[in-house]
Amino acid sequence: MQTVSENRCFGGIQGVYSHASSACACDMTFGLFLPDTAQFGEVPLLWYLSGLTCTHENAMAKAGAQAWAAEEGIALVFPDTSPRGEGVANDEAYDLGQGAGFYVNATQNPWAPHFQMWDYVAEELPALLGANFAVDLERQSITGHSMGGHGALTLAMSLPGRFKSVSAFAPIANPTASDWGRKQLAAYLGADEGQWAAHDASILMQETGFDGPVLIDQGTEDQFLDLLKPEALSAAMAAKRQDGTFRMQKGYDHSYFFVSTFMEDHVAFHSNALYA
Repeated sequence: MQTVSENRCFGGIQGVYSHASSACACDMTFGLFLPDTAQFGEVPLLWYLSGLTCTHENAMAKAGAQAWAAEEGIALVFPDTSPRGEGVANDEAYDLGQGAGFYVNATQNPWAPHFQMWDYVAEELPALLGANFAVDLERQSITGHSMGGHGALTLAMSLPGRFKSVSAFAPIANPTASDWGRKQLAAYLGADEGQWAAHDASILMQETGFDGPVLIDQGTEDQFLDLLKPEALSAAMAAKRQDGTFRMQKGYDHSYFFVSTFMEDHVAFHSNALYA
């Protein structure tokens, strides 16, 4: 593992690190914020998964999460959204290939050799963090925005007991029924739609739900509402009697202005679960 940068931030350290990933068969980069309290012992860990076109840097620089994480004594990890580099498959479209890993393990060529983002986020990166930083892997929660909200929800519901809480900002909520999903799931997983359901938060909510609290924020003026399909997730949560809150935020769009506005709420929500 190599240190790309480390900066003092709200009393703690905002670092950026790179390493050779066995899951993705390329070098991967991630951001990690450690609050000041990490120098005295292990702290809980909150994952932030970013959306289409993003790298580790977008939320790290724009979401304003470090201030609230420092106050709550929580570490934040910002993984990249896909493998990158020479020899890694890509596409001319912004919503497929590099920057658009969709947090799945690709089974189809040309994506399968590198696009193993599920294994990277669920297995490889947690092990790396636990071995090198003062983070408590027994106390993890997860959040994300858009494609990252999709990833946060699907990981949380598919890995029972792993995360104490899950939240999302404007998640891609029903990808098997959306052009933000059908295109990518077909490309990465193949034409058998039976393989797609494991990566659809609305279907997972209907079938299993989440074994902890859920918080969803969605802007009413989001320019991608028809692609996100929040109504499917809201209905599934209600039908499942899920312990959770689904909020439609009047006037907000899909941008990081929206995310940063409600970030304090989300960090406090996760803190309550992590320190319960």
